[in-house]
Amino acid sequence: MALDSKQCEAFLAVAEAGSFEQAAAALHITPSAVSLRVRGLEERLGQPLIVRGRPSRATHVGRQLLQHLQRARVMEHDLLAGIMGSEGGGDAFFPITLAVNADSLATWLLPTLSAVVQRERIAIELLVDDQEHTHALLETGVTHACVSAQPHAMRGCMAEPLGRMRYRLVATPAFAAQWFGPRGITRTSARRAPAVVFNRKDSLHANALLNAFGLQGNAYVSHYVPASEAFVAAIRLGLGYGMVPELQIGDAIERGELVDVMPEAATEVALYWHGWAQQPPRLERLAQRVMQAARQLL
Repeated sequence: MALDSKQCEAFLAVAEAGSFEQAAAALHITPSAVSLRVRGLEERLGQPLIVRGRPSRATHVGRQLLQHLQRARVMEHDLLAGIMGSEGGGDAFFPITLAVNADSLATWLLPTLSAVVQRERIAIELLVDDQEHTHALLETGVTHACVSAQPHAMRGCMAEPLGRMRYRLVATPAFAAQWFGPRGITRTSARRAPAVVFNRKDSLHANALLNAFGLQGNAYVSHYVPASEAFVAAIRLGLGYGMVPELQIGDAIERGELVDVMPEAATEVALYWHGWAQQPPRLERLAQRVMQAARQLL
């Protein structure tokens, strides 16, 4: 049984846009025509593919089809770009979407990607989320690959270890003296001192205090600063203390600009590269470059 191209095109547009109306605008047809094509594909496959709502989203079977169609689109784009290049018309850029955690983006990823992105003429879109959640973006077909803390590959994909990012719980010397004093951090002072946390998905700080003192996340005040550079700046300005990647602060502790308020709270987060087991050559070369560089840096 062959898939109908127009039905698949309509399904892909709805799944990516999250709306029948936006899909219709992109395809230059009416929403009712989009709905008829998607319904026809569902009847053909005998499975619901889209949960209608605001936004509309793919079902489990729909996500499997979405991944297949996106892979096919990327493979076709790469094939055509290669053919055009062999005929002297290879100016087209190859679009790739990656999901990455903010700390990797702020430290090692862009320097790693820069040469291969320019050489391979890749147009890269980066989606930022917590390392525990980037994998979901690949699973739902939003991205072609991701950097994730998830060690297990989903069906049809591969997962390769990149290395470990080490985090330390730091503050300025003045903040540590004001809030923790000569005794250092204790359960009582941890309840009083303001923390700096990336966002509400970030569990590194909460886990450190839970493990050390049994404190839940609602037991202390937190500032939420969802940008890596601004996050470190907030700590350096004395707004609070927080878990920062060693790669991002360099030798600031050795220079006395920051202090490690609880060395035993140091945490290593293992990162993995997830991508399709079969992928276009340019995406494969990008993945190999990322894995090679990350294993030297992390």
